Amino acid sequence: MSYFVTGGTGFIGRYTLERLLERKGKIYVLVRPQSKDRMDAIIERIGAPKGRIVQVAGNLTEPNLGLSAADREKIKDVDHFLHLGAIYDITASDQANRETNVGGTINAVRLANQLDHATFHLVSSIAVAGRYNGVFREDMFDAGQRLEFPYDRTKFESEQIVREEVSGPWRVYRPAMVVGDSETGVIDKIDGPYLLFKWIKRAAGSLPAWLPTPGIVGGRANMVPVDYVAG
Repeated sequence: MSYFVTGGTGFIGRYTLERLLERKGKIYVLVRPQSKDRMDAIIERIGAPKGRIVQVAGNLTEPNLGLSAADREKIKDVDHFLHLGAIYDITASDQANRETNVGGTINAVRLANQLDHATFHLVSSIAVAGRYNGVFREDMFDAGQRLEFPYDRTKFESEQIVREEVSGPWRVYRPAMVVGDSETGVIDKIDGPYLLFKWIKRAAGSLPAWLPTPGIVGGRANMVPVDYVAG
């Protein structure tokens, strides 16, 4: 069993690599040249045995993900193609989201279609549900939902590309807001729901202790620990 992974230096990617090390087989990871030192540090931190994780230089925005002919030959027999590489930022511009989330998926799918028997795995997002009113089931996709943000639209389009263009077997995963490790709470950056926590903390520190403050009572938010996503 062997694997090819994009987005290995990302938050979800690092946990995914750690999980893959629990299985047998070689793991090929797409790494931009400027991110090699970062990947070296990740490999050391997760204790990967020498030779288990093989870095291949490339970029999501290039045809064939920028892989050389020699590297394409290396990965031609991989069993699982895990596409995690994306921009996970709802505030990013439409152009940035489109180049990476849509363009990157197109390039990944075209490369995967050249491989012999790989199953394509896309880490999508619950953002594909957009402003859908009601329960959006995992077997639903195009339900006429309103896609308000560039991030939502590009995640929808990237999933559509996988559904329509992957020539072999494929799977799609839609995590909600990804938060820190369920046991340690470790995160890689302060964004998403953590920005709200910081605001609450600042507000609580600036107001008298006796003053009642409004809060969210009985509200719901879709969050999932990163280790659950990778598992």
